[in-house]
Amino acid sequence: MGVKRKAAAAILVLLLFLGSMWLQGGLDYQWESCLKGYNQENKIHQLSNSSGADGAEGLSVLDECPGQTFQVSLLLTHLSAAQADTSDVLLQPYLSSWDELVRFMEALGPMVGLISKEIETKTSIIRQLALLSDGNPEAELGPDLNSINSAITEAGTRNNVKASEHVDAYRSVRSMILVELDRGVVDFEHQTDSGCRTLLRLHRALLWLKLFLEKLAERPVSGRLRTPSDLCREAYKSTLAKHHTWFVRKAAELAFIAMPERGFFYRLVCVQDQEEMSLMLRRVVQAIGEVYDRTEKALEDNNMLNLP
Repeated sequence: MGVKRKAAAAILVLLLFLGSMWLQGGLDYQWESCLKGYNQENKIHQLSNSSGADGAEGLSVLDECPGQTFQVSLLLTHLSAAQADTSDVLLQPYLSSWDELVRFMEALGPMVGLISKEIETKTSIIRQLALLSDGNPEAELGPDLNSINSAITEAGTRNNVKASEHVDAYRSVRSMILVELDRGVVDFEHQTDSGCRTLLRLHRALLWLKLFLEKLAERPVSGRLRTPSDLCREAYKSTLAKHHTWFVRKAAELAFIAMPERGFFYRLVCVQDQEEMSLMLRRVVQAIGEVYDRTEKALEDNNMLNLP
């Protein structure tokens, strides 16, 4: 019995250690110390945890699901708001969408919840960079307002546009990309502390979740439904696994073993059966797909799909 307990403890320690390497195989540890002591709830900033319902125009938002922390209606609202610009993705509702997806993962149990912690670290990084840029003019990543004002005086309209780009640096995916390239914080050969690199890791994880939900929405094949555990593992193998080390892949497989059965997902999104869940999840997958495609195009246009 003692040996079994020690083995179980060792597995848990391994999962805790490898869970933090989930999105990038352990390449982001140096950022975590920068985020310690930062209390996001006490900061007032444009990238808050709620995007509001304004972006959900034209979308029939579902009623609140009682007793659940994760709310599919909020997820749909945030995803819709992120698409406010024609071909861009607004970062505030994009990050709010991730907040809701984190609640989705946490609802699946402690093993899958370990994965969500790394995603929370990523969203906090982008929010922190935005605070440094907009909230503190003297910050390393922030604009020099005196220089900007001087440039406007000397060069007129052209530099006024340049100044606006810096002020709105983290308004959207494309504005963040343009400004971080201009500031030289993105390196295509070496790892740098950039929002673009962090966004790429979130982008890859979003594809995994999109594919998982897509598979979960599938109707029975030969009269039977595959288990959520198998579907999640399959989605992972075709997406995130290619970016992970052997150790991280094994940790992920252990996490998927603990995935709840299908009935749990019915309760999570307040539906009665697979038919209703298929209709619900198809709406979610479509909304995620639009945000994913726009982000993919922005990263591809700037050759950022393989940032180290």
